[in-house]
Amino acid sequence: MLVGIDVGGTNLKAGLVSKDGQMLAVEKWPVTPFEKSEDFVAQLVDLCRIVCAKQGVDPATLDYVGMGIPGAVKAGEITYTCNLPLQGVAVEALFRKEIDVPVLLENDANCAAVGEYLLGAGRGTTDFTIITLGTGVGGGFIVGGKLYSGGGMVGEVGHMVIEKDGAPCGCGRHGCWETYSSATGLIRLTKEAMAAHPDSALHTVAQEQGGVSGRTAFDTALTGDAVAVALCNTYVEYLACGAANLCSILQPEVLAVGGGVADAPAHLLMEPLAKMVESSCYAANVGTPTRVVKAQLGNDAGILGAALLKQVL
Repeated sequence: MLVGIDVGGTNLKAGLVSKDGQMLAVEKWPVTPFEKSEDFVAQLVDLCRIVCAKQGVDPATLDYVGMGIPGAVKAGEITYTCNLPLQGVAVEALFRKEIDVPVLLENDANCAAVGEYLLGAGRGTTDFTIITLGTGVGGGFIVGGKLYSGGGMVGEVGHMVIEKDGAPCGCGRHGCWETYSSATGLIRLTKEAMAAHPDSALHTVAQEQGGVSGRTAFDTALTGDAVAVALCNTYVEYLACGAANLCSILQPEVLAVGGGVADAPAHLLMEPLAKMVESSCYAANVGTPTRVVKAQLGNDAGILGAALLKQVL
């Protein structure tokens, strides 16, 4: 038995997983505010115990616990993260004081890449890339059937600059891909469009939704509103810019797009994205074009990938 834990900025999710990738039990909690790193790791321990208890499994008998962290990790320690105050936290050592089983830490997008590669959109490939569109933009790479990680900041694709002197990013730079292509970036672009076009149906849809979200632009575009349609086109162009860069460097067989934004209507997002990437990607003109597809596992990708990490290390 294995346990995969997906650590998010607002929620913690854990799954009890069999070695062949079957999800046997799931538990989800909001992150409880904490002052000490020990208190945070205690939440992970409790989550692991509860998800095991659902199937009567003793946590001490687990092969290992895999964890996806939103940031950089190395040798069982979190070295950097933007959304939680966890820099320098020795997660593995603290966890093993309570449940003495091996702990594998990895970046959360890398875990999503592993899950999709083994069980989802990447099945049957050797070279696979995923991008995740959430609060930021994450990336994960399978190269030659193995996770390309290296520790540190490998996979932080959201921080490649696609717009010189562009919008400020939380990392301190300007024009990073995630300032335009994350759900957060899409919300910013939507608010800017609303400010510039007070008569757009964006205002009505946002009010109906209780505020601007990552869905607002695409839901409004479905009504035929010209401002929303143009906004969605601009968003896809930004997304395609970064995606084509990745394909030109890595030339994966498949590039999957995950995260909440990927649920937008296919004719407004995935279909034009695939066409833009293929037409603008250098690698597609000299080799085999990358297939651009929607990720398949949804919120389970990170849990499953964390649990099955050893298969691709």
